[in-house]
Amino acid sequence: TYNGGQVPTSDYWFVVEYQEQQAQTTREFKAHFTLKR
Repeated sequence: TYNGGQVPTSDYWFVVEYQEQQAQTTREFKAHFTLKR
């Protein structure tokens, strides 16, 4: 659910930005998933 409602069947993309503590660099992870009902 998103905001209390079901999201439609579709492909969804997302980006996660995170900082590596030892290297002091910001990294980015991009991926997608398919939601099927």
